[in-house]
Amino acid sequence: MNTNQTPQPSGTVPSDAYFFGTCLLDIFMPEAGMDAITLIEQQGIRIHFPMEQSCCGQPAFSSGHPQKAFDVAKAQLDLFPENWPIVVPSGSCGGMMKHHWPTLFKGSEYEARANEIAGRVIEFTHFLLAIGYKPQDKGTPAKVAVHTSCSARREMNVHLSGWQLVDSLANVERVVHDHESECCGFGGTFSVKHPDISGAMVSDKVAALKETQAVEIISADAGCMMNIGGKIAKSEPGMPKPKHIATFLLERTGGKA
Repeated sequence: MNTNQTPQPSGTVPSDAYFFGTCLLDIFMPEAGMDAITLIEQQGIRIHFPMEQSCCGQPAFSSGHPQKAFDVAKAQLDLFPENWPIVVPSGSCGGMMKHHWPTLFKGSEYEARANEIAGRVIEFTHFLLAIGYKPQDKGTPAKVAVHTSCSARREMNVHLSGWQLVDSLANVERVVHDHESECCGFGGTFSVKHPDISGAMVSDKVAALKETQAVEIISADAGCMMNIGGKIAKSEPGMPKPKHIATFLLERTGGKA
């Protein structure tokens, strides 16, 4: 994968798009999901949110339970019948659907459908760039740090999308922190199975973020936000809590008070 290439606008803005909200965002940070939808709708695109959607199957898949992942993911396959993009506000869930569903369903009666859906999956920040979104910064000068999940960086290559969007804001300075390319220690069930290792990793991550003196910490993955935010709340209450990039962009462009 060439990590030196950023997504280029396709020149085509779809009239409609699906939104796959992800479990964590839907349950723990629904406002971030709504902000992402608002931002897309502001570009003149109708968003469709299938109410039956649940989980992409990643927790079971990454824990070594492919059959359980198959059963969970199978329930999503009939939710996106129209040939519209499927926008996912998470690099990890997007990576599961785009890169692992074809393997998960390979050889089954659902293989063709899974492959077709995978071809339409696009991560939120990548989607914004693909439609030519250019945020007009209305905020005051601010220094921000960006954390990107492992899957977003290594599977979806969308750390570049996030950087490009943040860097396009006239009054925002993005600071690169030590440990930026390293995992925060969440890793889904990894943080439960290996709490000591996970705790050490998130401690290093938070220390590096603190050193930047950034006034905002931006991410596009709810799991990482929960893990980093939990450590901050426990050990560094004076630091800013992580904010989803959708909320950050909506605020900076005057779409949210």
